[in-house]
Amino acid sequence: MYVIRLPDGTLRVPVGAVGPGREGRRAQGDTGRVIGQAYVEIGPDDPDYQRLLDQSITEEELADKHRRWRAEDEALRREFEEFKAEQAEE
Repeated sequence: MYVIRLPDGTLRVPVGAVGPGREGRRAQGDTGRVIGQAYVEIGPDDPDYQRLLDQSITEEELADKHRRWRAEDEALRREFEEFKAEQAEE
């Protein structure tokens, strides 16, 4: 997850959360914990703002990263399919 810089200068910062799960699941051997990722928004008045600003990206930059990943994933998938077909022929 990335620190995202919004157009108004606010930063959307990823945080992890761990909390208690549903009680009924504990009886079934579950640890009873929920783990998740979320974002919190902070402004220039936050003590960590400047440090996080230096590593932030815009929403457009994040969308570009996602597009590149999908394109690279597709090329890798095609390469694997070709390899798999060659292995089947042998």
